[in-house]
Amino acid sequence: MLSLHPDFIKKDGQKMFAVIPYDEFIRVQEALQDYEDLMTLRSAKEKEKNAPAVSLEDAESLLGL
Repeated sequence: MLSLHPDFIKKDGQKMFAVIPYDEFIRVQEALQDYEDLMTLRSAKEKEKNAPAVSLEDAESLLGL
């Protein structure tokens, strides 16, 4: 889990903005990219779950390895 240390900017006593240190921002950005990659992978796997497959042994044989 990411540990964040935000500072808040208030307007009329209400929190309006959160400011985090740059290194924390980079970690959040990387975590979001990892999550997007995971969702893309899961979507691709779901679309291909019924696609025909070839075993490693059969692929080696087909390629003459």
